[in-house]
Amino acid sequence: MKSNKILIVIPARYASTRLPGKPLVKIAGKEMIKRVAEIAAYVSDRNESCGYIVATDDERIVDFCKLNNIPVTMTSETCKSGTERCWDAVQKTGETPELIINLQGDNPLCPSWFIDEMIKCWKEDKQAQVFTPCVHLSWEEYDRMKEAKKTTPYSGTTVLIDKYGYALAFSKMTIPAVRKEEKLREVLEKSPVRRHIGLYAYTYDALKGYFDEEPSPYELPEGLEQMRFLHNRIPVKMVEVDYRGRKSMSGVDSPEDVERAEKIIAEYGEFDLIQTK
Repeated sequence: MKSNKILIVIPARYASTRLPGKPLVKIAGKEMIKRVAEIAAYVSDRNESCGYIVATDDERIVDFCKLNNIPVTMTSETCKSGTERCWDAVQKTGETPELIINLQGDNPLCPSWFIDEMIKCWKEDKQAQVFTPCVHLSWEEYDRMKEAKKTTPYSGTTVLIDKYGYALAFSKMTIPAVRKEEKLREVLEKSPVRRHIGLYAYTYDALKGYFDEEPSPYELPEGLEQMRFLHNRIPVKMVEVDYRGRKSMSGVDSPEDVERAEKIIAEYGEFDLIQTK
């Protein structure tokens, strides 16, 4: 495997309570891990000195990847999170990439341009050590989030940013609180709420140091690993993105999610991931 300045790691755990064998489940006729690998391959093709690798804990995924010419490495079964699996994979490769991108293996509808935007931001911002995208919600999108939180209050993460685009706080609650909403709707074109998208890029030192840093007291109650970075004053740059007219979707974690993903593909079509090399 060639040495890369940028390495996209795709954590793919076989066991899943709600969707057993999740990475190999087919979505519209194609295995989920293959869909995610194609996104990573496309981004790697478009960015100089960029590569990708699947990081798994199961020989069935290893065999599938090898059969489909997808770079893969076996990681420890003891990894507690995608972040840990990501770091374990980097250590297994023996590389020291300058930027490590954590693209979860259950994110088959991640727009490739989100990753491109994070790479672009990393090249331009020499202060930040972590990069992650967010969407500035329209009032209509805000209304949909508010409605969804009535039934699933802890779905959807929101973020506050400072004037330089760095994260101030993340929460499963909707932040900021929106008081005098009717008046705000008259004066603000968009809502004041930004929804965080769970896609991360870390500098090598930030990811390496993450496991040595003190956990945030908000990390466990919120269920948000990224609070550790803020707690230890590691600058997290928010990269504002949009879905370019496509319907958004987070990870696929259940049979119902598979159906939702297939409906989105049927309505909006497949991503254009034609490689030039």
